[in-house]
Amino acid sequence: MFVDLSHLVWELQVRRDRRFELLPFESSSDLLFSLMPPGRHGEPGNHSEGTEFILLGITDLRSLQLLLFAVLLPTYLLTLLGNLLIVALSLADPRLQTPMYYLLRNFSLLEVGFTSDIMPQVLSQLLTGHKAISPARCFLQMSLYFILGTVESFLLAVMSVDRYLAICRPLRYPALMTGRVCLGLVLGCWAGGFFFLTGPCIWVTFLPFCGPKVLDHFFCDNSPLLRLACTEPRLLQVLSFLIAVGSLAGGVAVTAASYFCIIRALLRLPSVHGRRKAFSTCSSHILVVSLSYGSCIIMYLRPTQSSRLDLNKGVVFFNTVVAPLLNPFIYCLRNELVQQVSREVLAKGRLSGPLRL
Repeated sequence: MFVDLSHLVWELQVRRDRRFELLPFESSSDLLFSLMPPGRHGEPGNHSEGTEFILLGITDLRSLQLLLFAVLLPTYLLTLLGNLLIVALSLADPRLQTPMYYLLRNFSLLEVGFTSDIMPQVLSQLLTGHKAISPARCFLQMSLYFILGTVESFLLAVMSVDRYLAICRPLRYPALMTGRVCLGLVLGCWAGGFFFLTGPCIWVTFLPFCGPKVLDHFFCDNSPLLRLACTEPRLLQVLSFLIAVGSLAGGVAVTAASYFCIIRALLRLPSVHGRRKAFSTCSSHILVVSLSYGSCIIMYLRPTQSSRLDLNKGVVFFNTVVAPLLNPFIYCLRNELVQQVSREVLAKGRLSGPLRL
């Protein structure tokens, strides 16, 4: 059963005998943001701290909500199955217990956490129509989204360096990429994500929020969340932008430099077969990097601000629904060793093997 949110907010505020300032609006979401009771001396009013946030979600049409739920639920389950299968295979077979697959295993676990941070909330909204979310859960969802996304960006750069060492420094590769080094690189990615994002995320939780706490998104993104702040969080917005662009630019720079060296080394190989075999070991990673970094670059290089929110929704939907689903297929379908191990495991009907790097 649907509830007209704009009518509900109006009725609740009228019952409190508040005065409202009606601004021009084009949609029901604009109406919700325009119902702002004036405070004293021109300052914002309604500094409610414990009120739940309202997520407008993907659509208001009930039939479309149920249709999306029927599509996204198996998509989410298939995403979990595919990424966890890569984790299980890399643990089960000694041939996949190499630095490359160790990093891939951690990347798959990151994908599981990244999509699980948002998809259960989206599925619940689509199934029940309940759009409210508590402030604590909202802030936690926002923090995990940006921290996991930053860790994933750093890990993709580390995987690029791993491919560079494997192709351009094959004799020193076993000595350079030991189990301890791999563990340190992964922990360094996590440390970097927490170091850069913890401060801004905590900062957001201390902001006062005014008016109807309605977010024009399907999850607690920082952009619509900061729009509800009573004060102008200009410094926080600039800091968040610099961290996002800096982490993305750093990952892209490391990846580009690694593959520049790889391509230059491959062009020096006299054998066409050797070049093709060496390039096949990193083709899957190139495709995944292009999908991940490319979508984020498009978001930050948008020409105007008018379509910022719609573009942001599209990028988030792609990164949390489409990309985690495609990545296991990319690595499995384009990797002969993974395909061979998968066939052998399916033939045995069990997963077994030593759990080591």
